Amino acid sequence: MLSHADVLIIGGGPAGAALALALRGGGLEVMVLEARSDFSAPADPRALALSYGAKILLQRLGVWGGIVGATPIERIHISQRGGFGRALLTASESGVEALGYVVNYAALGTALHQALRLDNPLYLTGATVSGVKSTPGFGVAEFEHGGRQHEVTASLLVLADGGRSLAQVSGVERHVVDYAQSAVLCHVSVERPRPHVAFERFTPFGPLALLPSGTGYDLVWTARTDEAETLLRLDDGAFLASLHERFGDRLGAFTAAGQRASFPLSLKYARPVTAQRMALIGNAAQTMHPVAGQGFNLGLRDAWELGEEIRNAPRAEIGGPAMLKHYREGRRRDTGGSILFTDLLVRLFSNDYAGVSLGRGLGLAALDLLPTAKRLVARKMIFGAKG
Repeated sequence: MLSHADVLIIGGGPAGAALALALRGGGLEVMVLEARSDFSAPADPRALALSYGAKILLQRLGVWGGIVGATPIERIHISQRGGFGRALLTASESGVEALGYVVNYAALGTALHQALRLDNPLYLTGATVSGVKSTPGFGVAEFEHGGRQHEVTASLLVLADGGRSLAQVSGVERHVVDYAQSAVLCHVSVERPRPHVAFERFTPFGPLALLPSGTGYDLVWTARTDEAETLLRLDDGAFLASLHERFGDRLGAFTAAGQRASFPLSLKYARPVTAQRMALIGNAAQTMHPVAGQGFNLGLRDAWELGEEIRNAPRAEIGGPAMLKHYREGRRRDTGGSILFTDLLVRLFSNDYAGVSLGRGLGLAALDLLPTAKRLVARKMIFGAKG
């Protein structure tokens, strides 16, 4: 077992795996500790809306071709229930082949896992981390693997474990905003599908998204927590009728629904995103509301840019204060802008106040009439705050 690594990544989910793949071929010792050992579990029902920029990064990592069932989004139709105003974002107006792609979370995870297993002999699955700490010279992780306890030091510890280790990290605070909402997820079929068109429908109770997936749609229905629990208990007929009432008739009748799941929604973000000999990426750094589909794309950019910082740093300076400061400041604009944009959308579009509803309608109508503004919004969603 290796006793010291240049980079030790805790968490082999999408962000951690992406960072490890970004560092391959650089001559560095990169270890990845992933708690899961069984990758044959049933498919995760979550749908991810990957931006076109995320596709480019996944192509550079060599995994895009291994993702099964990606469906392109060529148009995004944005509207509000019970009010006027709508906007249509298109790939052609933005100068890209697609605004994004809908993929199953499990399909993406499988592609990353297989690539990492082939390329990195220091990728350990079934490795349960019990403690992390740091000194000025190196970080330390304690973990169990194969029935034995191990300790590894590293020039840089990267927390990509969704924030499970944050309580042990000195100097980093996690801020939480509870939206008192949950997302209900399932795959639905419709009477009149519109291929490659995604719908973002804002309602007084929260946004409702329909993402094109195969011949149907992956639904992300934001509702109050109590309403979400009720929606999970409905039979399929009652559920589809409720969905039609909430969404409207643009796609005709909803004809079938797959297995439903839900999870609570909140905004969580760490400040700062670095500590002594440590960096946070992905959901360890921030977890956002799924409106506008920014969360995973932001985490992937975390991984890519941290990989660039590591590759560009002299080996002796990996994990040092100067490198971590440069990474932290370089991510501030993209992270801060994405969090602010997402949180603002949730607050502006999750109420039924008459004056606010009028303002929303005017804003959507104005956006649709201003091609330059539409391109700007679309490209920020595709490539992040840095464009």
